[in-house]
Amino acid sequence: MSEFKPRKIKFKAWDMEHKLLMRLNSIECSKGELVKKDHVLLQYTGLLDKEGEEIYDQDILTISMDRYIVFWNESQNGWFYSPLKNPQRHALFLEKDAVGMKRFCNYFELKRSEEINKSS
Repeated sequence: MSEFKPRKIKFKAWDMEHKLLMRLNSIECSKGELVKKDHVLLQYTGLLDKEGEEIYDQDILTISMDRYIVFWNESQNGWFYSPLKNPQRHALFLEKDAVGMKRFCNYFELKRSEEINKSS
């Protein structure tokens, strides 16, 4: 069945203690669930932005000055994206959408940056 190619399953992680986004060397598996203590695992969507950069769960993407967040929708079993200013409005995240967008940062990096700016 050469027409069915297994997808690449990759992760990044948000280190909650150090507040850094990082690539992982290892992930533990407990009862079939992937875990990394004190980290939030962020799965690769399988899609690339317009500059060929990999897009992961919770990434913030831009089109012009508008920002969108990518997320897994459990009830609809798929990757979706939503405007940051209007999270109730969301759409299925497809390759045709990804190639028109630019990865800006990850949601956790954005929140950390906002916290730093508030305290300055």
